Order: sequence, then C-alpha cells, then structure tokens
Amino acid sequence: MHTLWRKMAAACLGAVLFLGAAGCSSKPAADNKGKGAGPYANLPKVVLVGGDSSGKGSVGQRFGERVAQKVAERTGGQLTIDYHPNAELGGDEDLLRQLRANDIQLVVGQMAPVTAFVPEGAVFDLPMVFAPYEGKTIGRVLNEDGPFRRKLAEAYDRAGLHYMGTLQNGTYRLMTSNRPVKEAEDFRGLKIRTMSNRNHMAFWSVLGANPTPLAWPELYFSLQSGIVDAEENAADTIVSANFNEVQKYVAETNVILYANEMVLNKKAYDSLPEPYQKVLEEAVQEAMGELAPTLVQVDRDCKEKLQKKGMVLVTYPPEFYEAVRNQPPVQELYRKIDAQTGGLGTLMMEELGK
Repeated sequence: MHTLWRKMAAACLGAVLFLGAAGCSSKPAADNKGKGAGPYANLPKVVLVGGDSSGKGSVGQRFGERVAQKVAERTGGQLTIDYHPNAELGGDEDLLRQLRANDIQLVVGQMAPVTAFVPEGAVFDLPMVFAPYEGKTIGRVLNEDGPFRRKLAEAYDRAGLHYMGTLQNGTYRLMTSNRPVKEAEDFRGLKIRTMSNRNHMAFWSVLGANPTPLAWPELYFSLQSGIVDAEENAADTIVSANFNEVQKYVAETNVILYANEMVLNKKAYDSLPEPYQKVLEEAVQEAMGELAPTLVQVDRDCKEKLQKKGMVLVTYPPEFYEAVRNQPPVQELYRKIDAQTGGLGTLMMEELGK
C-alpha cells in the first residue's frame, strides 16, 4: 500500500509541477517572472521532478543533486529540479516507467536497467570492454560529440528519452565472493547474484557460473545464508552494505563499468525554452567534470576500508581480461550484443581504440 501511494504521489507531483509550469504560454504572466534571475527572468518558471535509486551518499545521488543545485543557482530559481534520491520514488524500473510516462522528468542511474526501454543501451553490457582503458578515453567516447555519442543519443530519442551524459572515471563494479577467484576457471560453479539483465546473466553462464537475479533487499541475507556465493557492486556500495561481514574476497573483475547516466523525458526536454536546455547541458557537463576526479579516490579508499575490515583484495594482470574476452563463447556474446545494438558495439570499440 505504501508503495502504491508513493507512486501515485510521484505521478501527481510530476504532472502538476511540470505541466503547470512548462505548459505556460511563451509570454508568461507577470507573477511568473523571477526577480534577480538575469537572462531567465522573463521565462516561465519550470519545476522538473527527478530521482535515483542509488545508495545514500553515492555518486549517483551527488550527481543528481549537484546538477539540481547548479541549475537553480544559474537561473535564479526559474528552472529547478525537485530531486528525490535513494529510491524515494521507486526502484530502477519504477523510475524508468515514470520517466517514460513523463510523470517524472529526470532519472540518474546505471545503464543496465535502461536496456528494457533502449535496446541499444546493451552496448554497455559488453563484458570487460572498458577494462583496458582509462577514464579520460572512455569519457571522450561517451560524452563528447562523436559518432558513437550521436548514435546512442538517437537511440534514446526513439525511446522517448533524452540522453544527457554519463559520469564515470574508469572504475568498475567489483565482485565479492566467499571463495577466491584467481583464474577464469574459478568462476565455474559460482552462484553469483546479478541484476535482471540477460546479457549480464549470459556472460556469467558462459564462464560456467550460476547467475541469479535477486532484489537488493534480499542480497545481504542471501550472501549470509549461502543462497548465493558472490555479487557485483561498486566499492562504495560494498562498504555501505557491510558485505565484508558476509564475504571474504573482493576482486577487480572489472566486468561492468561503474557509471551513472542522466536521462530526461524527451518531450519534457524538447518543451523547455532553449536557454533552459543550454543551462541543463552545461550543468551536467560541469557536474561530471567536478565529480569524475573523486571517483578514483573513492574507489581506492573503499578498497582500503574493505581490506582493513578483513577482506582480501584480488587483482589481475591485463592478460586475465584479454583471456576472458577471447574465449569463444564470450566472443559469440560480443557478436550478439553488437547485433542487438545495431553495430554500436563495433563503433564504440573502434572509437575507444583511437
């Protein structure tokens, strides 16, 4: 019942705030003008509703809140983002459904859940594809105006979404486990919790592991009781969830890039006056530039914390990732994902290698 009321409240809030403001005529009423808002003073006041399902204090939350702060400050409060972190408006799928319906207008989150609405988003499911590259190279491909970035944005447009950008700096989701995994053969038989993503599950299956999708609230107990042996998450999430209490090893498997993208509802974005669109784009780019350098330090600090709490850090040489990627079943998965994304995988790998 609580969840139902929360969803109804979010829908009503989004409709009232956004439609009531963005639906104003191009010549707003006098009481709709902002004092001290500079070049935005004669534009209609607009409130966008946004949110994330990230953990408290996570980079996803900080990304959304920093963009909201910048937008409000720059427009003198004429354009604001009513931001709800930590799954206040629902989990990943709830948020994306509300976003598509324009009940909310902005979502920050990891890429895997988006593939249910944007098939081309599966390009981020290519296992270990980013492992050989540093954050600057990855950022150039994902966020700068190039062939891959344009084609990805077009795919989001077709799904009724507007791709704003991806915050990352070459850090990854790590694997925790209750037994050491030192070579690719050690994955065999490992019961690993995954997100509900068919490509993630296919990767672990071809390595001989047993992938099991589980809801986040069930994970700690499942690891504690042995229902699953392992899971993947960012280092800061592993620390905040206290997985060190129920897992012995943390491994730099680097299968999936730890990144958070910001997406808007396309109709909502297109209906904004051009100056608002520009200030949003600038705020996103600035926030990514400010937060990206912190990601490496946070990753490093969290790994140290986990080791101090008794976990054993497992690292791998470059040959490990190359050997996993070159396995015939993994290469076949690469081909399937590339076909699923209309060749985006090939295009992305070409740009990464430049």
